[in-house]
Amino acid sequence: MESIDTKYSQGAFVRFGPFRYHLPPMTAHTLKTRFAPSPTGYIHLGNARTALFSALLARKGDGVFLLRIEDTDLERSRSEYVEALQQDLQWLGLPWQEGPGADRGNGPYFQSERARLYADFYNRLEASGQAYPCFCTPQELEMSRKAQRAAGRPPRYSGKCANLNAEEVQARLAAGLKSTLRFRVPGDRRIVFEDLVRGEQRFEGSDIGDFIIRRADGTPAFFFCNAVDDALMGVTHVLRGEDHLTNTPRQMLILEALGLPVPQYGHISMIVGPDGSPLSKRHGSRSLRELRAEGYFPQAVANYLARLGHNFQSDALLPLERLAAGFEFNRLGRAPARYDAAQLLSWQQQAVAQARPDTLWAWMGPNVEALVPAQSKEEFLQAVQPNVTFPGDAEHWARVLFTDELPLDEEKRETLVAAGTEFFRAAVAALEAHGTEFKAFAEGVKSATGAKGKQLFMPLRVALSGETGGPEMGRLLPLLGLERARRRLQAWA
Repeated sequence: MESIDTKYSQGAFVRFGPFRYHLPPMTAHTLKTRFAPSPTGYIHLGNARTALFSALLARKGDGVFLLRIEDTDLERSRSEYVEALQQDLQWLGLPWQEGPGADRGNGPYFQSERARLYADFYNRLEASGQAYPCFCTPQELEMSRKAQRAAGRPPRYSGKCANLNAEEVQARLAAGLKSTLRFRVPGDRRIVFEDLVRGEQRFEGSDIGDFIIRRADGTPAFFFCNAVDDALMGVTHVLRGEDHLTNTPRQMLILEALGLPVPQYGHISMIVGPDGSPLSKRHGSRSLRELRAEGYFPQAVANYLARLGHNFQSDALLPLERLAAGFEFNRLGRAPARYDAAQLLSWQQQAVAQARPDTLWAWMGPNVEALVPAQSKEEFLQAVQPNVTFPGDAEHWARVLFTDELPLDEEKRETLVAAGTEFFRAAVAALEAHGTEFKAFAEGVKSATGAKGKQLFMPLRVALSGETGGPEMGRLLPLLGLERARRRLQAWA
């Protein structure tokens, strides 16, 4: 029984029909990874993690990260998604060194523009007898699969059209029948490869069956164009989800038949929800675009995704360079990675806490900029940074400090009423005596009322800020100002 293994090309020119292609050397010195999304929606967390791992591997190996747009599904692919996915990758800190806008001589990088190239390879496979037209209808194929399942056999193509001669093929075409193109898989072949994550993998050709490489409408199947483009674009390492594991032997057979180099494959674990089911919106999962709109820092998202299915020695918030340095195949887990919204939020809080003042100010947005006086900007940032997670939190505190808005729910009103009017009269007097120096002000209230601990500080915090927690009052009171603080205390005196 024959077997095939992954091998590296030494670099060569090959000619197929009118086309001449250069196959770059696939060596450790020219490591190239890729991200090849279909623009049928916004990038979700699973795809974002695949892009991140691929980019980290390229950075670690001083290689090339390639972006290819797999837009052969013309009905579902949309230009706005193409633009969005490029913006999202840039936002996450994953610029590509090759792809749209960065041609390195292997384009075009949109599969919809590569139809002539695929047609040439199809012709080559047909001419060599390694592919053949199949006229079986979807209904016939479904009936065959049902019969196989009923007999306890795994469903695979029966080979009904595998031995049609040229005259029979022409007769069917002349009758207006449409055909797919199937790749002929020798039943005695064994496909063996070393998965970068999962170790040795073995597949029997008899278990695969002849598979479709061109649909009846003439568009290429994923197996085909994905594999061909990886080879022609010099991709050396393919990281993708484990749901693609069974695609790999098919793609290796295609590349072998065409004399094209085979990259190394690594199949990473899937991301699942807390209940173990496939990750979805009901688990709180959002697209990168949604996370960006909510105010997540890209570094927070990158650090969270980098640890979904990969173990790092450091638990600190790391820049992409250090994430790349710590990326190792033997640290990639094989078990499903569970999505945890609380962990993502924790990384966000760390990113906000460590953000530089100029970055933080830009992140807070125009609403905060409009509310905070220019002379108070630095003090405001210092006051609220430890207590904000999203831009909306910063806007809330800006309104508390620099407007007369102070909505109070019933529970907070009860706290103020319970403190009593005498308490707040003493607070007004202490404010007049000590100004906005909070420690001295609070000591003045304590001396006048005898209140201490929670009975002292909670009514003061609620009356002045409208909240039971938050930034240090020693930082808030000077920002609030003497006049606004006086009015808020007098309202309960």
